[in-house]
Amino acid sequence: MKNLLVLASVSVLAACSSTPSERYEKRAYEDQQRQEKITERAVDQAPKWMMQLPESKNAVFANGSSVSRDMSMADWKAKMIAMGKICVAAGGQVSQQGKIFIQDSDSHSTEVSEMAVKTFCPAVDVTGVEIREIKRVAEGNRFRTYMLLALPTGDANQLQKRKDALAQAQRARVRSVEAFREIDQAVTKP
Repeated sequence: MKNLLVLASVSVLAACSSTPSERYEKRAYEDQQRQEKITERAVDQAPKWMMQLPESKNAVFANGSSVSRDMSMADWKAKMIAMGKICVAAGGQVSQQGKIFIQDSDSHSTEVSEMAVKTFCPAVDVTGVEIREIKRVAEGNRFRTYMLLALPTGDANQLQKRKDALAQAQRARVRSVEAFREIDQAVTKP
């Protein structure tokens, strides 16, 4: 009888201790499932050009995606990511530093990662870059922005053509003054 009481007490204690852990395990599992659905939704809602950029003989394309609690910040970050890609595609350089720490166990993985990217394109003129397409979706309590940028090239880039024409006109004005000075000096010399 004493063994039966001990066995009953152990069973009751075991039942009490396993119930909360199942509830918390269930909560953790549900949270993981919710996060997976959010990630799957972000991929499902991504425009086609996020997976495959358009091709053109007259433009360079780049895409970017970002999230933020502020819509403008999500837009800005997505644009900066895409501008970095445009810069690299047009011959610029990117400085990047990253740190990743991953710890795995039988039941779960923990990852802590950081990335700092500095895109500096002094030799790349991105005049004429335009937002070709933008898509915004709600992602929980945040905004996700997908952005496609286009940098028209050659004659297709009207802003660049105008900028080049203005620069050429300025060079012509400076050179004309120099040229007339040279002629005047040549004429006045005996």
